[in-house]
Amino acid sequence: MSTKISFATFLIICPTCFFLGILFTNWSYDHHTLWNGIAPSEPILAAIESHYRLLSSSPPIIIRVLHIIVAVGLLGFITKLYKPSESNMLFDGASLVLYMIGLIMYATNVVRGLKTVESGEYGEEVGRVDTLRVLAASQVILALVLVGVLVLQSGQWYAERKESEEVRVMELEEEAKRNNKGKKKN
Repeated sequence: MSTKISFATFLIICPTCFFLGILFTNWSYDHHTLWNGIAPSEPILAAIESHYRLLSSSPPIIIRVLHIIVAVGLLGFITKLYKPSESNMLFDGASLVLYMIGLIMYATNVVRGLKTVESGEYGEEVGRVDTLRVLAASQVILALVLVGVLVLQSGQWYAERKESEEVRVMELEEEAKRNNKGKKKN
């Protein structure tokens, strides 16, 4: 016995997975700034900056598609919260909060970091390496937030499945009691 996953859930899960895939492609560059104990060399920094400049200066159609995919995720949340059940209020509400945190982080930290790398105008207090580290750390945090959305959506599916199984067992027990009462009367 399984509970069907709604189309609105797919509208949430697919964009979330898409963004996780985008973030995953950056991790080979972010690894050098976040996870290595030694400072990145000049050629590595140049490669990282080149990668982020390429992302930042992508054609407008890429940005539009990205915004459409963001909107699809939001549409999924709006659809699920239109006539909310208790499950929707808990799981989808928390998922929406995480999704919005992710969007805000993306709009503030990641986009601003990409623009800074593209312009090459690093600040005095936060230099070149620190800017790349902040950008990398923001993407890791963003990935964790998006994984949280997926965990909450799968948790909702599991909770709804368990609830439907319990309801089915209760219905079968009630039916068995009625049948036993009917047999005793005869």
